[in-house]
Amino acid sequence: MHTYRTHTCGELRSAHVGETVRLSGWVHRKRDHGGLLFIDLRDHYGITQCVIEPDNKIFAAVEAVRAESVITVTGPVVARTDDTVNEDLPTGHVEVRIGEWEMQSSADELPLPVFGDQEYPEETRLRYRFLDLRRERIHHNIVLRSQVISSIRRRMTEAGFMEFQTPILTASSPEGARDFLVPSRLHPGKFYALPQAPQQFKQLIMVAGFDRYFQIAPCFRDEDARADRSPGEFYQLDLEMSFVTQEDVFQTMEPVLHGLFDEFAGERIVSPAPFPRIPFAESMAKYGSDKPDLRNPIEMTDVSETFRGSGFKVFAGMLEKNEKAQVWAIPAATGGSRAFCDRMNNWAQSEGQPGLGYIFFRDGEGAGPVAKNIGEERTLALRDQLGLKDGDAVFFVAGEPKSFVQFAGAARQKIGTELDLCEKDTFRFCWIVDFPMFEYDEAEKKIDFSHNPFSMPQGGMEALETQDPLDILAYQYDIVCNGVELSSGAIRNHLPEIMLKAFSIAGYEASAVESEFSGMLNALRYGAPPHGGFAPGVDRIVMLLAGEENLREVTLFPMNQQAEDLMMGAPSEVSNAQMRELNIRVSLPPAEKNE
Repeated sequence: MHTYRTHTCGELRSAHVGETVRLSGWVHRKRDHGGLLFIDLRDHYGITQCVIEPDNKIFAAVEAVRAESVITVTGPVVARTDDTVNEDLPTGHVEVRIGEWEMQSSADELPLPVFGDQEYPEETRLRYRFLDLRRERIHHNIVLRSQVISSIRRRMTEAGFMEFQTPILTASSPEGARDFLVPSRLHPGKFYALPQAPQQFKQLIMVAGFDRYFQIAPCFRDEDARADRSPGEFYQLDLEMSFVTQEDVFQTMEPVLHGLFDEFAGERIVSPAPFPRIPFAESMAKYGSDKPDLRNPIEMTDVSETFRGSGFKVFAGMLEKNEKAQVWAIPAATGGSRAFCDRMNNWAQSEGQPGLGYIFFRDGEGAGPVAKNIGEERTLALRDQLGLKDGDAVFFVAGEPKSFVQFAGAARQKIGTELDLCEKDTFRFCWIVDFPMFEYDEAEKKIDFSHNPFSMPQGGMEALETQDPLDILAYQYDIVCNGVELSSGAIRNHLPEIMLKAFSIAGYEASAVESEFSGMLNALRYGAPPHGGFAPGVDRIVMLLAGEENLREVTLFPMNQQAEDLMMGAPSEVSNAQMRELNIRVSLPPAEKNE
């Protein structure tokens, strides 16, 4: 018999009754039922109930074992009686009668229990992450992550992509977030950077003549934590394709994404391909966001003409004084009660807004201050325009869209959630396309890139030379699922002269571009194919499939909100000898010097 186990703790079934087996695992929990001691023994694969009688000579020793100790038990498999069968466990029809046992590793008193799914402070969970990972939900999430990555690799290979690994030690980039820097021992005073993404390398792979590349790429960014972004490091499905249009990228990757989500969705519904293509401007106008949650059916509408010259002086005056001002309507099916409308108005005020105008419909007419001021004719025309009926409501936001669009999007989502209008158990994908190439930076009082400086402008050089920069669109796109941006991507600018022209519009001297991106520009001058790609976040994909709202729940060893690894004690100080070897010294800010 094997030293530790003949079977796993998730393997035994009724067919094993009568066999003598050996199991090893963690003591998940103990229960004393009328003298019989039951131990749920857990390993990676599942749980098996083990039982020992009081007259067994090893009973006292087994009874003293603490939860989460690692033990080995040997004994016969017996069938449970009908009234003790546990249908929730795959092994729930059998149990093991303990005849022999061995302690492999005793556990100290636990800082957090593994049994159950209680919430514990982040600091405790991350400091004792090895215990946290034993808990059923998060253990399942990490297994799911492994399965998702395996599925991605298989699907990408079947789609004709080849997996390559790009460098981890590379040059610092002036674009994007802050770099993590690594001092060079061999080149004093110089630093490597950990890659924020393999962007330039994957483009160079296309220039080198490989047609379809991918990797599960680690990326490093020194930025603040968010629920959907881990501090420090994350993983993405990085990919690039040659001789493709934007639509080619979509058509290639939609089957991969749909198939991946469908594989792990269970009973949940996944958007069929082709996914909707929504222009950026339309997405902002309808949903108040460039990452819309399409499970929410609410679409906003510009109703400025209804209020222009109306008796509702707040909106009418705004439209008269400012040609950029608009009034947007947010329809709220089933929200037609004063109580709900007042609740939304109070919510708007809690968000720092002056309020949220509304009309609700009953008895064939509109009610509320807005309806009274614009009159019956305009109110009923508005109702018909928006397809509303008795029992429904509509809310309004007004001003320059750029100043209220974010709030409008939040209000749309709040209304959809509060009224239970959103689809459940569904994954809704869409592509956001036609992003502006440039935007006006109010702080710097200059035109700058709005999304990705290495994208191909729609219209190429002619557009850059003849159009208002703020009217130029780019071949840039995002893939969005349930309001979560999984990735940005683009058809790349593969022509040096167009790249230099685009950067000059954004105020960059040619010499600066040549200096900062010399590797890329030099490569493009030796024959580069049209190419494009994107990089969906693996962590975010798993988070959605697991039904979690925080990346911490699908990451093995995440950092806390302050980018600290509490378990390993990172970041940490290093010895003076190490710093001398690297020719560096620490200069703390004044506040830290005085502590």
